[in-house]
Amino acid sequence: MHTRATSVKAEMASSEHSPKTKSDILVFVRKKRSRKPQVIAENIVKVEPQDQKLGSLPDIEDFAYKKPNIDLPQRKFRPVSNDYNKTEVTQPSNWVKVLEGIREMRSLEDAPVDSMGCEKAGNSLPPKERRFAVLISSLLSSQTKDNVTHGAIQRLLDSNLLKPEAIDNADESTIKKLIYPVGFYTRKASNMKKIAKISLLNYHGDIPNTLEALLSLPGIGPKMAHLVMNVAWNNVQGICVDTHVHRICNRLGWVKQTKTPEQTREGLQKWLPKEEWVLINPLLVGFGQTICTPLRPSCSLCTVSGLCPSAFQEATPTKKSRMKTKLGES
Repeated sequence: MHTRATSVKAEMASSEHSPKTKSDILVFVRKKRSRKPQVIAENIVKVEPQDQKLGSLPDIEDFAYKKPNIDLPQRKFRPVSNDYNKTEVTQPSNWVKVLEGIREMRSLEDAPVDSMGCEKAGNSLPPKERRFAVLISSLLSSQTKDNVTHGAIQRLLDSNLLKPEAIDNADESTIKKLIYPVGFYTRKASNMKKIAKISLLNYHGDIPNTLEALLSLPGIGPKMAHLVMNVAWNNVQGICVDTHVHRICNRLGWVKQTKTPEQTREGLQKWLPKEEWVLINPLLVGFGQTICTPLRPSCSLCTVSGLCPSAFQEATPTKKSRMKTKLGES
């Protein structure tokens, strides 16, 4: 026994001093891992020897989408309707009668717009030069009365300064003197020079023929751009709404209390027939210059005052009402 114990100790000591190689460690690990799947496989075979597919892993193809064999009834979808846009905005009541009444009152065509509007600029000029004249007249008309704009256009025409080449070569001070006293004449003279340069460089002396290009010109807003498209190119893309059209449409209740002419244009175009888009501007502008004026409108002379929700609310007060207000103040 003593001899055997001594030999065992010797073997242990020798194993401690002799380091194990990497190959020995790898072989040992592989043997331990190889035993587990063998045991599991044996257990599976023993438990269910008749159905081997339940114990095996599924193939990746088993997860692929397969169309069912059952013919399901197809669901019918209704197309999306845009009718809600039409139902939201309804035409104002009696708008046809109001429009006919305004036409009768405007039959004399005695308003300034009838003889001195922007669309009258350069009537005797060739088409290309007339288009440029209409554009310049629209630029000058902002915040300016028709008679003042008409006078400025006539002075430019008499000085042979209503062409892009002439404006480009002219001094800005000369243009200022000719267009005075239009509103913001200094800024408009500068914009005239810029528009003339753009016309020569990009359009061979002509003007843009799209709404987007017109709006990119300095000093040209939506009202002017729509007017130029209508008059110069005979291309109706929207209603030209100035302060007169904006004011009268709000007084008549044709739009829902809009704050800007652009909002009025958008609201008016939702219900007004397109064949009226061009005619509505000079019609209402002249009506606003003669009867439905900005201050103290002549509601007593208006034949459609009975259909106007704003009638006599801003009219000139009578002598009796003035006396009552004075007595109340005292």
